Amino acid sequence: MTAPAETLLDRLGRWLASRLQDESSGYEPYTPSDAETLRRALEPGDILLIEGNQKISAVIKYLTQSTWSHAAFYVGDALPAPEDGSERPRLIEVTLGEGCVAVPLSRYRTYNTRICRASGLTPEDRDHVVAFMIGKLGLKYDLKNIFDML
Repeated sequence: MTAPAETLLDRLGRWLASRLQDESSGYEPYTPSDAETLRRALEPGDILLIEGNQKISAVIKYLTQSTWSHAAFYVGDALPAPEDGSERPRLIEVTLGEGCVAVPLSRYRTYNTRICRASGLTPEDRDHVVAFMIGKLGLKYDLKNIFDML
């Protein structure tokens, strides 16, 4: 089976996404996040809010009137450690360029972050949500939705 043909909107969306992911100038975190401290504080199922430093981050913060422009889902040790000995991915996030990916906590060591924890979740609930998110790894971001924001 062949892959569907790439449309003009797909190419345009990818180009626009790459431009929106360029870093903004002048970003200075107030309290950078230490990966080890985050790991000790986070529990599987927590959401890590991030104050991004990309051009799209400024747009999101303006439109939402929020300090936070990005969110990542903490899965703890649910994903295997990389065979090459690099840092274990403990967050799942969706980005314009990469889609749904697993990343290490150190990715956000130079960003302002905040931990959000849902109250009332049982350990089984947390396990279900973690499994659901792991099942979404590899999905691509629908770049056509960028035009809805414009």
